[in-house]
Amino acid sequence: MALVPEPEPSTVDVWSDVSDRLRQARVSKDMTLRALAARIGVSPSLISQVETGKVKPSVNTLYALAVELDVSVDEVLFGGVMSAQSPTATADSPAVCVQRAGGRASVELAPGVLWERLTGASEPGFDFLHLVYTPGSASVPEGTSHRHGGREWGYVMSGTIAVEVAGVTHMLDAGDSIAFSSSDVHRLFNPGSVDARAIWFILGRNDELTPRDTT
Repeated sequence: MALVPEPEPSTVDVWSDVSDRLRQARVSKDMTLRALAARIGVSPSLISQVETGKVKPSVNTLYALAVELDVSVDEVLFGGVMSAQSPTATADSPAVCVQRAGGRASVELAPGVLWERLTGASEPGFDFLHLVYTPGSASVPEGTSHRHGGREWGYVMSGTIAVEVAGVTHMLDAGDSIAFSSSDVHRLFNPGSVDARAIWFILGRNDELTPRDTT
């Protein structure tokens, strides 16, 4: 069972669609609020508040919900539908997909943390993202961290992003890159005075953690 901290209340309207998707996923699994809450280590009232849009889930809570409901984070955040196979070229669906800058799906995942999807549609098994961290922003609050299945690769385009992995902080400036196992506890934050921008690739986010990872 994953233990995750309960977030502070928020009234951000952009999360209304996310709340609806989470509720629909739970109902489709025929799972009660109490059962879902017990599986991820939070209160049933928190799940209810998330599903009604009264609370914005923390990154930890969002990951835990996606895993327990067997949906991808992309599906939850952007409403994508995963296909069983990678796209192939057909007369109606060409292999080349151009994603224009003004048409990217985006969401503020935490205060000051913007995720923009760089793929034109959901792709099975991976996330390709443009990240923007404003000064002082972080993926999760200081003193906490999160983990999930898969492996991550990141490249910083501008500013500075600090990546804390398994208790060790790595300072990345423009031109630096990093790779690490997502099953290690990790946290991203911007310690600088200007916005930080990075390209991030995550493979196998929804893979299950091994028993060793979850103890």
